Amino acid sequence: MFIDRTKIRIKAGRGGNGCISFRREKHVPRGGPNGGDGGKGGDVIAQIDEHSNTLIRQYYTQHYKAGNGEHGKGSYKHGKNGNDAIVPLPAGTIIRDFDTGKLIADLTSAEQSVILARGGIGGRGNTRFKSSTNQTPRVAEKGEPGEERTLELELRLIADVGLVGYPNAGKSSILARVSAAKPKIAEYPFTTLSPVLGVVRVDEEKSFVLADIPGLIEGAHSGIGLGDEFLRHVSRTRALIHVIDVASVDGRDPAEDFENINKELELYDARLAQLTQVIAANKMDLPSARPGLQNLQQHLGKDKEIIPVSAATGEGLTKLIYSAFQLSEEAARSSKEEEPQEERLEYSYEPGFIITREGSKYVLKGRSVRRAVIMTDLENDQAVMMLYKKLKRMGVIKALIKEGAEDGDTVVVDDTEFTFMT
Repeated sequence: MFIDRTKIRIKAGRGGNGCISFRREKHVPRGGPNGGDGGKGGDVIAQIDEHSNTLIRQYYTQHYKAGNGEHGKGSYKHGKNGNDAIVPLPAGTIIRDFDTGKLIADLTSAEQSVILARGGIGGRGNTRFKSSTNQTPRVAEKGEPGEERTLELELRLIADVGLVGYPNAGKSSILARVSAAKPKIAEYPFTTLSPVLGVVRVDEEKSFVLADIPGLIEGAHSGIGLGDEFLRHVSRTRALIHVIDVASVDGRDPAEDFENINKELELYDARLAQLTQVIAANKMDLPSARPGLQNLQQHLGKDKEIIPVSAATGEGLTKLIYSAFQLSEEAARSSKEEEPQEERLEYSYEPGFIITREGSKYVLKGRSVRRAVIMTDLENDQAVMMLYKKLKRMGVIKALIKEGAEDGDTVVVDDTEFTFMT
């Protein structure tokens, strides 16, 4: 089954809690603190799987969760970091945040990998809080929760050259002739229901990837005949082989076929209409092909080169693949300058902190504030006092007073409510 669009839910690991512990050894009646730190939670990471060309694995496995960090222990023992969770994806996968639609990554090469969700940091053990004025700190931090989110995955096949044309024009037959790919072939429209890739060898040292894009029809750009689902796979190609049935087996006019397909490409994405094309006049082994070829040449004029081919006999296919390879190489050389990239989402909370009013409550948002609160053991009075001092150093208390907060007002951070006191 070919799957090129799905969504997944990911969750990074939680950081381990810090440990509250003291040395208790013979002849050391008042040993100092020796609680270790918690380990970091594992990340969720996307990596290219070179042996995959479909999202079927993600379609059936829609939840990915990294390991939690271990808690710290006594004797200064730190907890182990949680294991990362790897999301294997085929090259050409576009990853977007499902809730915002923002681009996270476009994975096009095997060297790429991207952290999709970061694991929480481990809490600090009580050893970290020892000071000249507090020799026996009975406080440690809780581990930070890992990030979690829903992602939309979209696969756009990476091919050098794409085969486009009406259903039953002979695209699959050409691909089968010039490569080792084995697409389904039959004498009726829409035989190919999903894109098929094949490697075409030009000579011993040169080859290119050719994609058979399922047949397009009028209205394909708006989804008729699943055209919009197929057209996205053309977007990464550098050149096109436009296959036309000049024998008019299905009763269509070859010149109209040429214009209609190009119109659909332009309506879907104006850039596709600018791709260089090799025009393959197919089914030249049939008697009705000669008049159709002449009419097509007359319609296009001398500026457009048409290569007569027959997928059935192999006529003209060597010239066709050489021409397609040359156009692809020329396009690659001319597009070395990077195209503008889509906006990339840096997944994090707001910098610093933000104060908003919701009725009579003051709502605090921001990564640093949220982290300080969720890593505090709110049932430990000493830890709560340390949180207050931390927020004061961050300027939160002063900012709340400036916003009009008074003693007794409610301050909210995520699901936690505090009573404001100066």
